[in-house]
Amino acid sequence: MDLSELEDLARAFARGDKVPNAPRHASTVVLLRDADGGPEAYLLRRVKGMAFAGGMHVFPGGSVDPDDEDAAIRWAGPSAAQWGEWFRADERLARALVCAAVRETFEECGVLLAGESADHLLEDVSSDEWEAERVALESRAQSLSQLLERRGLVLRTDLLRPYAHWITPEIEPKRFDTRFFLAEMPAGQACRAVGGEADERIWIRPQLAIEEGLRMLPPTHNSLQQLVHYPDVRTALDDPREVTLVAPKMVVMPDDTVKFVVPGDLDYPTSDPRTS
Repeated sequence: MDLSELEDLARAFARGDKVPNAPRHASTVVLLRDADGGPEAYLLRRVKGMAFAGGMHVFPGGSVDPDDEDAAIRWAGPSAAQWGEWFRADERLARALVCAAVRETFEECGVLLAGESADHLLEDVSSDEWEAERVALESRAQSLSQLLERRGLVLRTDLLRPYAHWITPEIEPKRFDTRFFLAEMPAGQACRAVGGEADERIWIRPQLAIEEGLRMLPPTHNSLQQLVHYPDVRTALDDPREVTLVAPKMVVMPDDTVKFVVPGDLDYPTSDPRTS
C-alpha cells in the first residue's frame, strides 16, 4: 500500500466511513551480537508482495499463537507475572508474549533460547534433527511447550529484556500490538536462512542500517536509533528502561493534508490509543 492509499484511508477514518481492525498481539526480538565498532543487530528483509511489511527490513517476530499461552511450559528466569508488570499485561498474555518471542526466533532464525537448566544454554541447533524440530514448530505440528518437554529443556526468559511496545496505526488493514525484546545472540549458535518469509538476512550496526537508508517501519527504525550509542551488548541489555506504549497515528489536518504523528507530537490526538 503506497502513501496516497494510506492518506485516503486516513480521510475515510476521519469521516467515520471506516472503523479500525483489532490488532493482534505479537512479539519481536532484537538479536544483538558484539562486533568491532559496537553491537550489531540481526535484520530480515521480508519478501516483496507480502501483506505486511513486504520488502522491508524487520527484526524476527510474529503473532502470538494460542499454544503460546500454555501454563505448563518449562520456564527459567523472570516469571510471567514479572513480564506482565514490565509490559503492562496480564500474566496469561505476558506468558504468551515471551513464548512467542522464543518460538518466532527459532522459526525465523534457527536460534533457540533454551537450555537443560537455568544455567545451561543450547550451543548448536543447526543439525538436520533440530531443523526437523524447527519445521514441525513452524507448521504447528508441535507447540513450543511440547518441544521443550520432549527435549527436557527449559525456556530461558532471563536471556530476554523488555524493550518497547508499539501498536500499528488504526488505518492499517493488518494491525499488531507488538512487544519488543532484546536478546544476545547465544554463543555456539548461528542465525540460519530458514523459512520462506525473507530474501535477505544481515547483521548490521544500527547506525549503518540507518545511514544506508534500509526500508524499515518506524518501530524498527526507532529501535535501532535507541541502540546507536551502546558500546557493547551487555551495556544495552543491562540499561534499565521503562516500556511505554507508542501508538502512531495518521491525522487529517485542517487543510486536508495527512500527517504521521506519535505520542508527544503537538498534533497527536488526546484520546487513549488503546480504545482506538
